[in-house]
Amino acid sequence: MKPHKSNPSSPKRSAAIVTPIVVLLVLALVSVYDMTFSNRYPPIDRVATSSSSSSLPSPINNPSSSASPATTVESCDLTRGQWVPDDEAPYYTNLTCPFIDDHQNCMKFGKPSLEFMRWRWRPDGCDLPRFDAARFLDAMRGKSMAFVGDSLARNHLKSLLCLLSKEAHPVEVGTSPEIDVTGRAVRRDYRFGDHGFTISLFWSPFLVKANQSNATLGQWDLHLDTVDSRWAAHIADFDYIVLSGTNWFLRPSLYREGGRVVARNSAAAVAGNLTELPGPRAVRAAFRTALGAIAAREGFRGKVVLRSVTPAHFENGEWNTGGDCVRMRPFRRGERALGAVEAEYRGAQVDALRETEAAVRRNGGELLLLDITEAMDLRPDGHPSRYGHPPGGSVEGSFMVDCLHWCLPGPIDLWSELLLQLLIAHPS
Repeated sequence: MKPHKSNPSSPKRSAAIVTPIVVLLVLALVSVYDMTFSNRYPPIDRVATSSSSSSLPSPINNPSSSASPATTVESCDLTRGQWVPDDEAPYYTNLTCPFIDDHQNCMKFGKPSLEFMRWRWRPDGCDLPRFDAARFLDAMRGKSMAFVGDSLARNHLKSLLCLLSKEAHPVEVGTSPEIDVTGRAVRRDYRFGDHGFTISLFWSPFLVKANQSNATLGQWDLHLDTVDSRWAAHIADFDYIVLSGTNWFLRPSLYREGGRVVARNSAAAVAGNLTELPGPRAVRAAFRTALGAIAAREGFRGKVVLRSVTPAHFENGEWNTGGDCVRMRPFRRGERALGAVEAEYRGAQVDALRETEAAVRRNGGELLLLDITEAMDLRPDGHPSRYGHPPGGSVEGSFMVDCLHWCLPGPIDLWSELLLQLLIAHPS
């Protein structure tokens, strides 16, 4: 929000004072959430500071780092850290992985600099192990995992498939998938036959039941108290369910409970005096409904991983007003604060997690937080921008410049590195 110019007697002066206070309160709440949920990863060996450290990969010894590695072995918060140069990256390329969608194939369409691939996340004072495809597949032997959400869930799944393909190649199974009103397949399945491991992707951008009520306006009816049965009917089939999704809640929407319209969001075009419900509250309700459906599902004894919101990095405009993401290096920590909007959405997700965690555990499941918000907020350089399509094309038929999804390979590969650490810390 740009500051308003005003004279001392203007009422806008009060707003200018109140706004920063509200933002600070939101960020304070986020800090409380962090203390509650961030320490769910396993203990990691902290990097030694002796002369033997010269054998470590160069990023760990990078002199630009502000963190001094400790000398003991103890738990460290993998969500707090910075991006450091990495001479060993990337894990794969568009020539070695056949699963990269064109929309995220930044190498194919000529992104001017490929330096975005050559950074590695280093938590404060410890070394995050590199992704071990063999270990991941061994841990998942005979199991199944579902990714449920929007196109960023698909972005994550494709990243994971590329990482695992260094060890084994999956086969897509199933034919004639159901097609959503948006043109996407509702479900896709990939099978690692030698490991008896299946990964499934469910297209469910709201997690709850949703109907497009006005295609011209792009307006939706969201049943905030009714889970989307297209994925929820299969809850008991999976050992792991990775839930995500916030971006579609910015679309024009009417909110229903008990089948009745009870509110709208600020983008909805409706007549009358319908109550406006802020987007984060709708996100909280939807995640609470989704997690509640998992907790109530007879036979589910698996683990639910809630992935936190990932920030977009449009600058000098929004996606439809000329915004772009042209930075070529990560932000340094402290260079900018996490936006209040992202903080609110992440807070809404964590609220839903807190409110349903006991019920999930009581019925035999476990609820975990895959917290990637702060790390990804520092990576404005890792998006396709206008290099996720041929010149003159568009991203999924909607916008020319993509500062929301992530290049493959790219910073998004961190999500699977952290996911593996969660699996190690919480084995079945």
